[in-house]
Amino acid sequence: MATKIRAARFMVYSAAELKEHHEPYGMEAAMAKKYASDICLEVVNEALQIFGGSGFLKGMDVERAYRDAKICTIYEGTNEIQNVVIASHILGRAARATVKTEKKKKNPITGNRKKIIFQEGGVEDKVQQLAEALRQDGHDFSVGIDMDTPIMQAERVVSAGRGIGSKENMQLIRDLAAAAGAAVGSSRPVAEQLQYVPLNRYVGMSGQKFTGNLYIACGISGAGQHLKGIKDATTIVAINSNANAPIFKNADYGIVGDVNEVLPLLAAALDTGEPKKPAPPMVKMKKTNAEVPTPAPVGRYVCMGCGYEYIPENGDDENDIAPGTKFRELPEEWICPECGEEKQNFIPSSES
Repeated sequence: MATKIRAARFMVYSAAELKEHHEPYGMEAAMAKKYASDICLEVVNEALQIFGGSGFLKGMDVERAYRDAKICTIYEGTNEIQNVVIASHILGRAARATVKTEKKKKNPITGNRKKIIFQEGGVEDKVQQLAEALRQDGHDFSVGIDMDTPIMQAERVVSAGRGIGSKENMQLIRDLAAAAGAAVGSSRPVAEQLQYVPLNRYVGMSGQKFTGNLYIACGISGAGQHLKGIKDATTIVAINSNANAPIFKNADYGIVGDVNEVLPLLAAALDTGEPKKPAPPMVKMKKTNAEVPTPAPVGRYVCMGCGYEYIPENGDDENDIAPGTKFRELPEEWICPECGEEKQNFIPSSES
């Protein structure tokens, strides 16, 4: 088991080294992903066998690892797709009978959202704008629920992610939850790895689903499994120091800033100064329609291999391509970040 893990680790290091030196790494990355995920499944299966019947009991770390391992062979490109990518690098690409020219619009995981990021003024100004927007949307902060209310029954939740830092900062989460009249939740790592809260408090596809009216994500970057657990929330608020965190593309409102600075100010802005009255039975609020997206700008290209769309305004951080780089300015060795197709196998988008 140790030998397999070490071999997988060095395959990942090898692919990373190629990328770091700006050399082609598509095939090596596909090999590393395929091999490491296959080995993960093999090793965890052997580990559970060693534990015997006790390893299959709910709550055992090895049982959790066994259930989690399989997804590694499926997401971020199934291992069958990795085989195709590897083969295409070795054997070349087969001629295509038809070319897919239309790309289905890819919506955020949580559906269409307002994506309003408050940027005017200082931190206090941004917090006040957020509090006012929430009140205008109909969120009543004179009422509240118990912090330990089950996530699936909660009308509102304040959730902590890795970005909150040390365990002492959970007090900031509790203070904000008290001011917002909300229950306390978390991302999976905060509950499972950091153990700041019980396992039944983490929100996500593999945890508790939140379907209430207000979800405030504090220091949560926005992993796919977490976003799928909050996609039915009426309003999502994101607070994170990383402006590029996926949570902002899946939220209605957001503030880019240090949670240690933002959370106390938001707690003060939402606090009515009086004890919370018991919240009435939850009435699901209607989502506010997001703005109609503007037409796509000219200059987009679509990969014939997987449908990935290169957008000049975004660039390609995966391959160190700066935002604003036009497709014709991409280096000849540039490859599709999704499937490894070469630049020559891209065609102009039907929206261009």
